[in-house]
Amino acid sequence: MAGRTKRPLGDIFSLRNFGVNLTTLEPGALSALQHLHSRQDEFVYILEGEAVLVAGDDEVVLQAGMCAGFKAGGTSHHLENRSGRSVVYLEIGDRTEGDEVSYPADDLKAVREDGAWSFRRKDGTPY
Repeated sequence: MAGRTKRPLGDIFSLRNFGVNLTTLEPGALSALQHLHSRQDEFVYILEGEAVLVAGDDEVVLQAGMCAGFKAGGTSHHLENRSGRSVVYLEIGDRTEGDEVSYPADDLKAVREDGAWSFRRKDGTPY
């Protein structure tokens, strides 16, 4: 994810039930591959700049002061910085064990086990 920088603020305070990241997207960067979680809810709050939220086939421009939430099992999503300046936002999500992440456009899935993510192809073979 070239052009994306995350500062894991929740880890600094040893938070175990949810994570908080201060994330910066440089122009042209993506927050992640388009994805959805099976068990984890996610929330983003835009602090600076303007990002395009791509949720399924829909697109919405999010500006500073705006937020979006993604319930577990909902629509696939990610943020894109299509502007000429940095976007800074908070992302908050729970740390539910057994959460699985699917990536509709990519041969990838992730599973959270023992507090860590493991990545595999959709057929289960490891990368």
